[in-house]
Amino acid sequence: MSEKPQIAILGAGIFVRTQYIPRLSEISNLFLLKSIWSRTQESAREAVKIAQKSFPEVECKWGDAGLDEIIADASISGVAVVLAGQTQVEMSLRLLRAGKHVLQEKPAASSNSEVEAALLQYSSLGANLPHHPIWGVAENYRFEPAFVEVSSYRGKKLVAEIGDIMSVQVIVEGSMNSSNPYFSSSWRRNFTGGFILDMGVHFVAGLRMLVGCEIASVSAFTSHVDSTLPPPDNISSVFQLENGHTGIFVMVVSSRSPTILWKVVGLKGTVQVERGTEDGKHGYTVTWFMGDGQRKTFFYPFSGVTEELKTFISDISQANLKKDHSYGGEPRLSVIEGARDIAVLDAMLQSGQKHGAFVQVNKF
Repeated sequence: MSEKPQIAILGAGIFVRTQYIPRLSEISNLFLLKSIWSRTQESAREAVKIAQKSFPEVECKWGDAGLDEIIADASISGVAVVLAGQTQVEMSLRLLRAGKHVLQEKPAASSNSEVEAALLQYSSLGANLPHHPIWGVAENYRFEPAFVEVSSYRGKKLVAEIGDIMSVQVIVEGSMNSSNPYFSSSWRRNFTGGFILDMGVHFVAGLRMLVGCEIASVSAFTSHVDSTLPPPDNISSVFQLENGHTGIFVMVVSSRSPTILWKVVGLKGTVQVERGTEDGKHGYTVTWFMGDGQRKTFFYPFSGVTEELKTFISDISQANLKKDHSYGGEPRLSVIEGARDIAVLDAMLQSGQKHGAFVQVNKF
């Protein structure tokens, strides 16, 4: 029997308190939560107080001294980085250089240039460490059962069910208004791409997983209509996949009629994935519209965050057993996947600045 991996959390904000700690509590038999860190003692203590219900031994760390202690603690093999988007890449690289496995919250970076520079540093770490640490990016959509079931993941062929693809549509009408706990988040308001980039990586991840193909080029128009939100707050884009199929991606950050759906139309039928609720549970309704008029509907409750965290902990355990460069981790969690989502949105934002000019999506 191998020892349970010990992990730490950097960050004590809303998502840590409402998602990370509750979801980690569901799988507390798989690991030991050693520390929670924040810049301030007050914030760290608030998160630790919540976590102690499931992790009574968790330690409270804060400030530069607390961070140094976590980095120097050889018993901590994995760290979840749940900080402001402007600081996450720098912090992740610092931990990776110390040999820690990292699960960084999305987005993977603020732009193509930042992620390119970060990947160069990450790839060079193997020469100085006995093992190459895992760098994962948490977007959770690649782990939602709805997308796993209908996508081309693990050899499944969407076209086998609906025939050759004719059209792909992604429609996002968000609800980022004053009632949303993230509405007043200062870092998102000062982040390149604003809420479009921070939220949009989820929807691009779902799109890429659903069609099982990379996006080659985009043409987009962006606008700023809602003065309570940072620019841009609307984006309308046409995209072309590497296999030649085309689609549309439309995102409104805040709408009075929140809707989030992906639709793939084929010669033999259509599949649609739409966010919603059933029996009080939030999740995704998957609907298959077949050529003979038949319709099949399935509902999948949210579980992506839990599955993602479970996978990261499993990856740490496997890597600790190998103790060399031979274990790379689950591909869906890799920083490369996060970089590819950023590349699509970066291209759309570039195109918007160029009044709809076609922009090639950077390849990672």
